[in-house]
Amino acid sequence: MKKRRIALAAHDAKKDILITLVGKYLSVFQNASLFATGTTGGRLRETYPNLDLLCLKSGPLGGDQQIGAILAEGNLDAMIFFVDPLCPMPHDDDVKALTRLANVYDLPIAYNVGTAEAIMQSMLLRSDNIKYPCLKAGYH
Repeated sequence: MKKRRIALAAHDAKKDILITLVGKYLSVFQNASLFATGTTGGRLRETYPNLDLLCLKSGPLGGDQQIGAILAEGNLDAMIFFVDPLCPMPHDDDVKALTRLANVYDLPIAYNVGTAEAIMQSMLLRSDNIKYPCLKAGYH
């Protein structure tokens, strides 16, 4: 089975929720290569020190763009980016660019727990790559 590649990011008010999600699906995350932005990555490393985790820069300092570059190179299978919709984002343009890239490359992306749960359940059920079957069925 191919090792999944998952990007993780969360705004400050959502970091604890992401930490909880990783714990709930630890079996998936322990068998994946993870990329996380700044503080999110640091918190994940503190909580789960044995994860295969590459910590990137903080989102506002280029971490979102680093994830975008990894995505554009075809090196991601999914992304979880818990956004706080009630908090102003100084790097809103970076988040929008990342969203655009995820759409261009048909990358499953979760901005909330409900969608993240669906992606995690899919990873638990499927033994092959996370890419959606519609891509293989000729929708593009």
